[in-house]
Order: sequence, then structure tokens, then C-alpha cells
Amino acid sequence: MNEQKVINLLSMAQRANQIASGEFAAAKALQEGRAKLLLVAEDASPETKKKYAGLAAKYKVPMYYALTRDVLGTCLGKDFRAAAVILDNGFGKAVEKWIGTAKEK
Repeated sequence: MNEQKVINLLSMAQRANQIASGEFAAAKALQEGRAKLLLVAEDASPETKKKYAGLAAKYKVPMYYALTRDVLGTCLGKDFRAAAVILDNGFGKAVEKWIGTAKEK
């Protein structure tokens, strides 16, 4: 994974209002069918990973484990984030390209 490219893309997507982050906003975006890609922090709790894996499967959204909660939050301008949903197809595909070797679940 090219971590810096992913961070840059997430920062740009956040500035373009194409990211939903935080437990409520991410779940709502998934339920409303607006999600194109779900990123879950590698160091998220097992319960959080299980919850988002279930939501991703239910709503048929690609999910990847990438970055840490601190790094994910920082690139989104927040303290920390366990999950982020990308709402734009272009940003989603670009992030998927640079994640590359991360494991999809």
C-alpha cells in the first residue's frame, strides 16, 4: 500500500465533502446506499471490525483495512476515526488502486 497516496486522496475527498466518518455518519451513508468504499482502521477494535464487515456485506460495499485510527483521523481533520466511507466513485477507485496489497474483507 502506498500510504502517503491514500492519505492524500482521503484528505482531498474530505475537503470535497465526499467522506462520511464517525460511527453514525458512516453507518447512515452505508444504509442510504451512498457509500462507494469503506475503510476501517487496522487497529480498530474487533467489535468495530465485525460491525463494519457486516454492514459492508449487507450493503455490498468494498471494505479495506488500512491506516491506523490516528492516521485516518488526522487526514480527515479529526482526532481519530475507526472508519470512513468514501461517497464519490472516483475517489473510491483511486483509493482502491493505491491500497493494492491491503486485504479486502
